[in-house]
This record gives sequence, C-alpha cells and structure tokens, in this order.
Amino acid sequence: MSYPSLVKYSTIEEYRSHFEREYCSGSITTFDGISVRFRKKDFKHCFYESVNVKDDTFSNKRAERIDWIKAALKDPNSEIYIGWDRRRRKYTKSRRVTIVMKNYVVVIDLKGKNKADFITAYVADTTGYGGKPSTIDKIRMSPKWK
Repeated sequence: MSYPSLVKYSTIEEYRSHFEREYCSGSITTFDGISVRFRKKDFKHCFYESVNVKDDTFSNKRAERIDWIKAALKDPNSEIYIGWDRRRRKYTKSRRVTIVMKNYVVVIDLKGKNKADFITAYVADTTGYGGKPSTIDKIRMSPKWK
C-alpha cells in the first residue's frame, strides 16, 4: 500500500484544522471493521512530544505524517499487536498498536466489539540505549493481534 505524502504547513493551527476536518468530523473505519473516533483534544497528545513537561513541544515530524494515521488504520498489511497497560503492567486486548512504514505507530483503545477511541500516533525510536531494546523492538516483542 502506498502512503500519502508528508503534509507541510507553516503553522500549528493549519495542522490543527486539518486534523479536525479529516478526523474529528466523523469516525474512520479500520480495514477489519473497527470504527475509530477522534476528538479535538487528541491533537495535542498526538502532535506534541515531551521534553521537560508532558506534551510540551510541537513535533513537525509527527505532524507531517498526519495523513498516515488514516492510511495505517485502513492498511490490511500493517503489523498489529496487543497493547501494554502501563498502570496494570500487563498486555491488554483493549489496546491495539499498529505499525506501518517500518516504525510509524498508531494506538487505539477498544470500547466494545467494533468501536475504539484514537489514542496517539508517532514515529517510534529505532535505536536502543545501553543495550536496551528500542521502542519499536519493544512493540514487536508484544503478542500479535488476532
């Protein structure tokens, strides 16, 4: 599957408008029939990165891939894994993690059989530090989604 070109805007507001227009006006249905809902408040978590404070720096790297979110959800050839629940410290089938384009990640939270909320999307780290696995390697160690 070919992926959309990177989106290049001059301002954060242009990316915000694009996100709200493309994602928040309705749901996106995944290739296997899950209806994913997006909320305006998801913009900050998705397109900002943490530096000193949670989600405090706008990420052009994430924002330029704004159209990849929909493409990833609709891609039947994507890698799909069961997500990790940090609080409960275990894998949970309510979280679904999709990988496309080698290291682009989209996370959704299932709210029933065919409904989900969008959580985030990002370009995952591919370099581990101090002998530890990279972010993308950790995801790929997770159980596969069936």
